[in-house]
Amino acid sequence: MKAIILAAGYATRLYPLTKNFPKPLLRVGDRTILDLLVDQLDDLPHLREIILVTNSRFLPFFEQWREGRRAHKPVSLLDDGSTSNANRLGALGDLRLAMQGSDLGDDLLVTAADNILRFALGEFVAAFHSHRAPHICVHRVEDRQRLRRTGVAELDAEDHVVGFSEKPDDPKSHWAVPPLYIFPQDVLPRILARLSAGGPKDAPGHLIEWLCLEENVFAHRIRGSILDIGTPESLEAARGLIQETDTQRP
Repeated sequence: MKAIILAAGYATRLYPLTKNFPKPLLRVGDRTILDLLVDQLDDLPHLREIILVTNSRFLPFFEQWREGRRAHKPVSLLDDGSTSNANRLGALGDLRLAMQGSDLGDDLLVTAADNILRFALGEFVAAFHSHRAPHICVHRVEDRQRLRRTGVAELDAEDHVVGFSEKPDDPKSHWAVPPLYIFPQDVLPRILARLSAGGPKDAPGHLIEWLCLEENVFAHRIRGSILDIGTPESLEAARGLIQETDTQRP
């Protein structure tokens, strides 16, 4: 298995913090947002490589981060060539770029770089290995305003995804879907063909919207939570939660 981390965005909602600095390298407690993610990836026994997609402007920051970390898994950095929010490729454009540079001979875990996963990523991978099909993560959200800002899945009794909408005006369920997916290697050529055919370049949920019509897609119900770092308020809330958790540790 390989992992692709999508980290080429410009995080304009966090300006001025991220005007000249990448959001994934902001600190939360004594770690960066990216460290908290890669720590979990390092612990996955089946994962053999991490590919991090960034942009030309922030590439030097990630090079410095890579040089300073004690790695378990090798991390490759891929520059998408963009220099500003105006000419960004978008999450799906960056995923296409990373897949074009890969041999597609491995299963693929795809994740954004700006979420803090407060659940065991290994459980998600285990769910995938028990049923080799495209998998998404879901967590229950009651707030309809939050649901309108994310992907929303409809599930049957066996957690098969029977419907999916990206940022729906009228959410059909309470199952919110973060940008965290696993694709088996046999579907990767079809996914790459879809990405290369055009369509939306941002919001990776658009890919899942299409995939649900083409393949059996299953959902893994998260046992824990996800902290989405999108605004100054959410960043400060995450820092408070992490600090509280660290304080409570023996």
